[in-house]
Amino acid sequence: MNLGKYDLAILSVLREDARASLQQISERVGLSTTPCWNRIKKMEAEGVIQGYTVRIDPAAVGYSESVIVQVTLDSHTDETLFDFGKQLEQIPEVLEAYLVSGDYDYYIRIAVKDTRDYERLLRESLYRIPGIRHSKSSFVLRTLKESQIPLTAADGDYAEPEHRPRPKTRGKN
Repeated sequence: MNLGKYDLAILSVLREDARASLQQISERVGLSTTPCWNRIKKMEAEGVIQGYTVRIDPAAVGYSESVIVQVTLDSHTDETLFDFGKQLEQIPEVLEAYLVSGDYDYYIRIAVKDTRDYERLLRESLYRIPGIRHSKSSFVLRTLKESQIPLTAADGDYAEPEHRPRPKTRGKN
């Protein structure tokens, strides 16, 4: 799907506030509600919009530590990689897992309560997955940047919508 400037503007508004009303989105991007709604529905159908969610402060729910784990596997067959990925999906504390090139096979980001909780997770979950040859763990000391995918048009004419409602325009949108 080719995304135009209105699509990108809609995505920007939804990324900022997924609970924004259709009216609010329409005003922010400068479209009437019907074309705005049609664009949202098309982006949902095409998989551009994959869902709506809420962001939760991990520390507020008891997960004050984050650990990056680098893992090397014994084997690199399709079956081994698939099985390893399926096992990771079963561990709720695994927030992200990436199959990567380089010295390690996977980078995994894990949320834990503290170092004892991480030790428990290693013993009870991660190290029970067959085929791990080597792993290296690093506790995150501070998050310096956490952002979302940039929303830019291929032709470069898109800018994030302003935070104030735009005046309604007449004519074709």
